[in-house]
Amino acid sequence: MKFDDILGEIGEFGLYQKLVYYALCINGATVACHMLAQVFLAGHMSHSCKVAGWENEDCSRWGYTAEQCMEAKRNASSLRLNYTEEDGNIYQCSKYAIADKLDFHPGLDPENYNDTDLIGCNDGWVYDTSQYKSSIISEFDLVCNYGDRDSLAQSLFFAGVLIGSVLYGGLSDIFGRRKVLFVALVVQFGCGLAVAFSPNYWFYTIVRIVLASANMGVFLLAFVIGTEFVGPSKRVIAGIVIMLFFSVGYMLLAVFAYFIRDWWILQLVITAPILLMFALFPFIPESVRWLISKGRTEEATRIIKKAADVNKAKLPEPIFTQEDVKEQETAASGPQATALDLFRTPNLRIRTLNLMFNWFVNTMVYYGLSLSTSDLGVNVYIAFFISGAVEFPAYLSCIFAIEYIGRKWSMFGYMVGGGIACLLTIFTPIGPWRTTVAMIGKFGISASFAIVYVFSAEIFPTPVRSVGIGICSMSARIAGILAPIILLLDKTWKPLPVLVFGVLSIAAGVLVLLLPETRGEQLPETLEEGELFGTKEKEYEITTEPKFQYKKDAESGVINNAFDRETENGKV
Repeated sequence: MKFDDILGEIGEFGLYQKLVYYALCINGATVACHMLAQVFLAGHMSHSCKVAGWENEDCSRWGYTAEQCMEAKRNASSLRLNYTEEDGNIYQCSKYAIADKLDFHPGLDPENYNDTDLIGCNDGWVYDTSQYKSSIISEFDLVCNYGDRDSLAQSLFFAGVLIGSVLYGGLSDIFGRRKVLFVALVVQFGCGLAVAFSPNYWFYTIVRIVLASANMGVFLLAFVIGTEFVGPSKRVIAGIVIMLFFSVGYMLLAVFAYFIRDWWILQLVITAPILLMFALFPFIPESVRWLISKGRTEEATRIIKKAADVNKAKLPEPIFTQEDVKEQETAASGPQATALDLFRTPNLRIRTLNLMFNWFVNTMVYYGLSLSTSDLGVNVYIAFFISGAVEFPAYLSCIFAIEYIGRKWSMFGYMVGGGIACLLTIFTPIGPWRTTVAMIGKFGISASFAIVYVFSAEIFPTPVRSVGIGICSMSARIAGILAPIILLLDKTWKPLPVLVFGVLSIAAGVLVLLLPETRGEQLPETLEEGELFGTKEKEYEITTEPKFQYKKDAESGVINNAFDRETENGKV
């Protein structure tokens, strides 16, 4: 009996699966917080050169506030020019040399002295704490000559996400989803704490790379375990609701950051919820699909019976016949499937490349629109909150769309619609209307990004499902790194970035139509089923048990896949 048939007996999304699934969804919120945290951890703070002799002057004798005192000191110590992008670095990174020799008072004007030479900030910097009490900018002095290091840290963070996409997906296919998820949670929690107590910039950056890899591993494995334990008719909810939790985490980060203005305390607060997952972890089972694919039917049977008891459902006896057990043991004793198996056969190869491209485009357009439409005319916390909030209705809408329209046609509509919205911004005047059109584009891309997770999980067969999603995620991470570079194309021609986003989105949407529809279909359990999924060959009458063989060329040593099906008329 196939696992989807078993789920039909015990309930495709019964009480047991719901309890497990929603426990796993908590990871979506914590992952979102860590993924986007640097927006506030590296919050930019206005700064000016410090004058050591003025440190203890609080300007209270002149009735100045702290902000007024800082402004007066900045005016007295720094070169006073109109603050523009061109001279801003000079204003914040230079001071009058004579300022070190003078006592401060509000009317102090170094230009009245003969020595008006400019020097660098030899005593360090003073930071404006009106918005942030501290950030890594002030903590590690990431200003002036080191002003691009926060961007470098974020780029390296996404490199860590890329590593995690491949590493944890591959390990989970070998050692099991549950074990590797626990390892990822431990690393995520440990590194989350370590980041908060970083003694220097490079420690912060390196630990964040490791954190990023584990963070992505947690999300991928929570997603895979959640979707592998539900039946065909309920996979839509299992695939999308975790994205709603991601959106909730997105918005909660803005709320946390609004009330917590010290970067290291904020880091501790977004790390603390991981403890809840450790408390819930004993109730998270191993993926039954993975156990079956490894021939571990006894362990799978125990979990199935437990689910049936909680769901108050009856199971047929036996759950797995001797033929089922023998078949799974034979499959498990053979060569282990790897990422290379996604590219060995024509259908899986084309579909894998198609999905990789779609993940790439979704991520590039998503981050591109997020970065270019973040200024909504409100403060940074409200702008960030709105950016997260717009995703919530997008995810809700795609639940109904993919259920009633289908996966590929829904994804086609959202991607093409999002791409057209990008192109329309070229012809829309700057202001509220352009922002509205751009947010429509983000709405479409957010929805398609959620669908591509579901679509990918349903197209990839069980033995390579985790590694398949991991490879697609790796493609997405490369796009995340490239998105800011694409935005720089506006220096060549202002509309060029959105033109690129629009064209790529429409192209990816059209290519989706080449993928098989998966709505209501059983998940492919073997590489052979994955290769034949959605093809006419699937409908041929088979008179003998299909065999999936690995054939090894004696000379080259390369393992090749061969599918042998015998019918009354011979080979198919």
